[in-house]
Amino acid sequence: MKAAIMGAGAMGTVLGAFLTRNGFPVDLIDSYPAQVDALNEKGAGVVGCAELTVPVRALLPEQMEGVYDLVFLMVKQTNNEASLRALLPHLGENSMVCTLQNGVPELAVAEFVGRNRTVGGACRWGATFVEPGISELTNALSARTVLFEIGEIDGRITDRIRAGAEVLGHMDNGKVEITDNLMGARWLKLMLNCCMSGLSSALGCTFESVISSEKALACGPYLAAEVVHAARAAGFQLTDTNGLNTAEIADFQTAEELERSKGYIYRNYYPLRTAKASMLQDLERGKKTEIQMINGYVSAMGRKYGVPTPFNDLVVKIITDIEEGRRRAEFGNLALFVLPELQ
Repeated sequence: MKAAIMGAGAMGTVLGAFLTRNGFPVDLIDSYPAQVDALNEKGAGVVGCAELTVPVRALLPEQMEGVYDLVFLMVKQTNNEASLRALLPHLGENSMVCTLQNGVPELAVAEFVGRNRTVGGACRWGATFVEPGISELTNALSARTVLFEIGEIDGRITDRIRAGAEVLGHMDNGKVEITDNLMGARWLKLMLNCCMSGLSSALGCTFESVISSEKALACGPYLAAEVVHAARAAGFQLTDTNGLNTAEIADFQTAEELERSKGYIYRNYYPLRTAKASMLQDLERGKKTEIQMINGYVSAMGRKYGVPTPFNDLVVKIITDIEEGRRRAEFGNLALFVLPELQ
């Protein structure tokens, strides 16, 4: 099986290093020449919760040759059109493109490469870009019971999904869950991204600064609740994995229940506390972020189904203001959030 990772950024570098080291070599494809050069010259370096350097084969998109049987799509959604346009000539009739991105990209990807080629997955681990060729793994793989959820858009359990799961299982002892509820898994990842990636980027800080602030941490359950309620209105039930109970996070009515929800978010992100969201890294580099595909997607679905999403709307506004130079990414932006009073 000829396989590739399209998008060898923080996450793609880590995945490529582990797959290759554990007996399943993949091409790492990236449009950033310095990244490709570093990967080829020094190998894929992983630091943080794992320490390894693995020789890999990295390519610019224009250097791809032949047909790939399996491609893990890990570019930012803002780069989807250019990446998929470059990839399309290298897909066969039975090729499989597995999205491992933020947000809910499957239907848009399927429109480009064909629904017959598109499956989806959600990563339950994190990584941060350090420098070309090196990424930091921000949580211990041994602490996760599930590293990936993977499934067909329509929920069928197929041979190709089993094959994709087997490949991803090379990362760490087969911690891959085949799901018949891909959209539920996707919305769960979206909830986690909205709670921390968007919020921490709006506040210009690491995850630790968010969970160490009572007010910032309290914003998390409100962001999560809006995601869950929008998902339910759209007909999706979020999956529960790695000890997360989405109903208990989102369905709070009292101050005591809010504290319970805050506890879930704190425990989930404490092991990742040193991480800086890739969205914030994009802001610091003056790059366009995925805000419209993450918190903005929740806002759009809220408008579509009549679900209020004021916390996600505010995160979108702050990030957009930062992108357009009207505001800075700083912790003082927390003052813009108004928490309801609960009894």
